[in-house]
Amino acid sequence: MLEKILEQLTKMSRFLGQPEHYLAILGEGNTSARKDDKHFYIKASGTTLQTIQDTDFLCVQTEPVLSLLDNPSATDEDVIKTLQAAKVDKQDKRMPSVETILHAVLYQYPQYMFIGHTHPVYVNSILCSKNAEEYIQGRTCPDHIVVLGKKSVFIPYVDPGLTLARVVCDKVREFADMEGYLPRAIFMENHGLIAMGPTPGKVQAITLMAEKCAQIVLGSAICGGPKFLSDEAICRIDTRPDEHYRQKLL
Repeated sequence: MLEKILEQLTKMSRFLGQPEHYLAILGEGNTSARKDDKHFYIKASGTTLQTIQDTDFLCVQTEPVLSLLDNPSATDEDVIKTLQAAKVDKQDKRMPSVETILHAVLYQYPQYMFIGHTHPVYVNSILCSKNAEEYIQGRTCPDHIVVLGKKSVFIPYVDPGLTLARVVCDKVREFADMEGYLPRAIFMENHGLIAMGPTPGKVQAITLMAEKCAQIVLGSAICGGPKFLSDEAICRIDTRPDEHYRQKLL
C-alpha cells in the first residue's frame, strides 16, 4: 500500500513538472501525499518535479510540524530544527520542502490525500497583477465551477513557510465554516497555486483547469476584459445533479 502511495505521488509530481504544462521548472513547487493519520510524504527541498523519483520524498511526522503553529517566537532556525527532527529517517540529511508546515496544516482534514503546489505561468500572471483576487475568484464557465467549486481561498502575499502556513490554517478554517465545504484550491498572491484532493487525478485536474481558466481571463483582456458568470448562474451549476455526476468522473 505504501509503495502504491509513493508510486502515485511520483507520477503526479512528474505530470505537474512536465515542461509543456508550464506549471513548475527547476526546483519550483512541492507535492505530498498522506501516508496515514500521523505521517505524510513530502518532496525533498531542491528536487525537480519533472525528474523526481520515489526516493526524493521524505516521510515526516505531522504533529511535530504542526507544533510550530503554536510557537509565536519560532525563528527560522527553529523551523529548520523541527523539520529535521520530524523526519522518520533521522539519518537522512536532506531537508523537507520549506512548505512542509503548509502541507501538514492541510492534512488536518482527512478529505485531503494528495497535494500539489505549483507556480503556473497564467495563474501567476493574474496573482502578480493588481486585480488578482477579483480575477481569481471570478468563474468563467461551467467547467470552472465543476472542477474548482464556487469559490476558492485567496491569500494575500505573506512570507513563505511558517507565516504562510498560519494564514492558510486560518483561511481554510474560515472558508469551511462559511461555505460549508472544503476548498479545492488555494491561490496565493505573488506566489502560486495549491490544489488538494482525494486522488492524484483530482489534484491534476484542479491544477490544469485553474491554469486554463487563468489563460481565458488573460485572453479576455484584449476583448474588453473578463465577463464572469453571475452568482445565480454559479449556484445553478454548482447544484445541478448532472454536474455532480460529471464532477465525479473528471
